[in-house]
Amino acid sequence: MSLKRLLIVEDDAEMAAMLAAYLQRQGFHVTCAADRAGAMSALRAARVDLILLDVSLGEDDGVAICAEIRATQEVPIIMVSALSADHQRMAGYEVGADDYIAKPFNPDLLLARIRAVLRRAHRAVSLSHRRRDAICDFAGWRYDARHDEMTAPGGWQVSLSSRETALLRVFLANPLIPLSRDEIAAALDDGEAAEGRAIDMLVNRLRQKTDPALIRTERGTGYVFAAEVMRSDG
Repeated sequence: MSLKRLLIVEDDAEMAAMLAAYLQRQGFHVTCAADRAGAMSALRAARVDLILLDVSLGEDDGVAICAEIRATQEVPIIMVSALSADHQRMAGYEVGADDYIAKPFNPDLLLARIRAVLRRAHRAVSLSHRRRDAICDFAGWRYDARHDEMTAPGGWQVSLSSRETALLRVFLANPLIPLSRDEIAAALDDGEAAEGRAIDMLVNRLRQKTDPALIRTERGTGYVFAAEVMRSDG
């Protein structure tokens, strides 16, 4: 199983280091940022499964950052703050926060809240992943999930195997996000693709049938689907 990736956005370096060390011991991959710029850079650099976002970040406003992230991404966000008044909590929920925890907190309670939010997010993503009514347009290509039809920029249809189609759907659901081979195998839920070499072969077959530039090898990580994806219901 691949590690869940957490992003801690906290301007108190000592608090951030303490949280990171604790969560790493619990089996998470942790990245830290001290402000809005650092948080946005971390989100662009790699997939993030959950954000712990402090409300007060010096000159930056955690609630505004939450709203900015939520405008383009569904990544789960837990707001963290020394301010526990109801109106402070509501401000976070109104801009899309998934949970809110007040400082000081018991680390075990925080861990339980993180796991609960991740479970809810996993169920939502799983349901979304199984939807078959979307049309995806990317780099001149089109994939119609309603009919499992792939159309090249020139207008001709491309035939994909069931496993190649499943891989394509994983990439379309995670555009511009580096995915490890383990993460791809887990998303495919396919025993045949459990080993890294099997993933490499499957990726190469999909590249050959589409455009090699669509799937970029990310050294030390795995692969990135290198195109923006526009989704519609047709």
